[in-house]
Amino acid sequence: MTLPHGYVIELDRHTRVLDDGRALLGGYPTRLLRLTPRARALLTGRTLRVRERAGAVLADRLLATGLAHPVVSALPPNDPKDTVTYVIPVRDRPDQLGRALASIRATTTDAPVIVVDDASHDPAPVAAVAARHHARVLPLADNLGPAGARNAGLREVTTPYVVFVDSDIVLAPDTVGVLLRHFADPAVVMAVPRISALPGPDSERWLGRYESARSSLDLGRHPAAVRTGTPVSWVPSACMLVRTDALIKADGFDAGMRVGEDVDLCWRLTGAGGRIRYEPAVQAAHEHRVELADWFRRKAVYGTGAHPLARRHPDNIAPAILAPWSAAMLVALLAQRRWSLPVAGGLAAVATVRNAQKLKGIAHPLPHAARFTALGSLASLTQGAALLTRHWWPLTAVGCLASRRVRRATAVAALTDVALETLGRGPELTRLDPVRYAVARRLDDLAYGSGVWLSALKGRSTAALRPRVVRAAARPRSPLPQARACPRGDARPRRTPAA
Repeated sequence: MTLPHGYVIELDRHTRVLDDGRALLGGYPTRLLRLTPRARALLTGRTLRVRERAGAVLADRLLATGLAHPVVSALPPNDPKDTVTYVIPVRDRPDQLGRALASIRATTTDAPVIVVDDASHDPAPVAAVAARHHARVLPLADNLGPAGARNAGLREVTTPYVVFVDSDIVLAPDTVGVLLRHFADPAVVMAVPRISALPGPDSERWLGRYESARSSLDLGRHPAAVRTGTPVSWVPSACMLVRTDALIKADGFDAGMRVGEDVDLCWRLTGAGGRIRYEPAVQAAHEHRVELADWFRRKAVYGTGAHPLARRHPDNIAPAILAPWSAAMLVALLAQRRWSLPVAGGLAAVATVRNAQKLKGIAHPLPHAARFTALGSLASLTQGAALLTRHWWPLTAVGCLASRRVRRATAVAALTDVALETLGRGPELTRLDPVRYAVARRLDDLAYGSGVWLSALKGRSTAALRPRVVRAAARPRSPLPQARACPRGDARPRRTPAA
C-alpha cells in the first residue's frame, strides 16, 4: 500500500531541519534522519507533495516516525455519501440524543444512522426521538455498556466507514468530511476530531471553564499520529471515524471493558500496523460534566480502567516512562541533599555528551544535544510531578505527614504542574483564574488517582502504578538510509491514557 499522488505532508512543528536540509531531527522517539540528495529534492521548504514512488516512500517514512503530518486541507476529498454509517450508543438521555441526531442530519440527510438503545429504563422517548430524525433503533434487552452497544451497532453496518458518536456530542458540519480525507492514506484505520466543550450556561460555571481548558477528552491543538509512548497515545471514543473492515478484523471493541475500551482499541489497531490520525482542524462539541460530585465520580471511573488495561497491555500502561539517566536525575532531585543538584547536572551532562555522539556527522551537534537533553529533563520532571500528585497521591499524602522533604517536593510539583499547564494551554485558560484552576487540577488528580488505586487493589496488582525505565529504542527498519533512534527518555511529555 502506497500513498497516492497528490498526497501532501508537512514537517511537525518540533522537527528541526539541519545542515541545509541534509538531516531531520524530531519524531517520537526522537531520531536523526539523514536524507540523500534525491530525498532532499523532494521537500519544498517544510512540505512534500507525493508525485512519484520515491516521494511516497519518503512521505510514508516521515508519517510513520511522527516527523511530519498530513496537510488535511490539501488531501483529496472523500464524499461521505453512501460510505458512512453513524452509530450512537445511548441509555435514556433522549434530549441529548435528539441534539446529536439534529447535528448529524444538518450534515447529511441520507446517511444511515443506527441508535443502539442499551437497555434504557424508558425506551419510548428514545425511540420517538430516533423516529423524528429518521434513525433506526436497535434495542438491546440487556445493558452491555458502551463497548458492547457499539459492537452491536457495528454488526449492522454495511458501509466502508463507521462513525461512532456518543449521545452527548454535537457534530460540526464539516467534521466527518474532513476526517474522511485522512483515509487517502491506505494505512489509516481511524481518524478523530478534537473534542471541545459544548457552549452553554453550564460551560461558564467553574468546572465548566476548567473542562473547557483541560478536559480529559481534549487532546490539544496540534495534529498527531496516535501511538503509545507519544504525546497523543490514545483517542476517545466520544467521536471517531473508523474503517469498518479494520474494526471487524480487530473484533471491535472489547465488550468486557466498561471504561478504557477506546484506549484498548487504539493500542490494538496500532499494534496491528494501522495508523490513527488525531485531527484538531475539526471539532466535536461535548457536554462536559460540571456538577462537582458527578464530575469527580467520572474522573475516578476513568482511573478504574488502569488495571484492565495493564492486564491487556502491560508495556503501555506505565504512569511514567523514563530513560535510566532521567530516572536517576529524578531520584537525586527528590533526595534534596547538597549533592542533588551537582549529581543531576552531571547526569544531564553525560546524557548531552551521549546524545552529541549520536548526532555525529551533522554540524554543531552539541547545541542540538543540549536542547535534546533539556527537553528530556523537562519531560522527566513533568512525569515525576504527575507521579507525586496524581498516580501516587495516597503514598505522597502519607509521606507528607512524616517528611518535610516530601512536603516540599509535593508543593514544588503541584505549582510547577499548574505553571506548565498554564503555559501549554495558552488562551484557553484565560477564562479561569490560576487559583481555581489549581484547585480543579488537584481535585482531578485526586479523583483519577483514586480510580487507579481502586483498580489496582481490586486486581491485586501494581502494574498500573509502576514506572518503566527503558534504554534507547531499537533502531527501526527503514526504506531510507541512515535513520537512527535516540533515547526515548528525551521525548517530550506524553499524555497518560484515559486521563
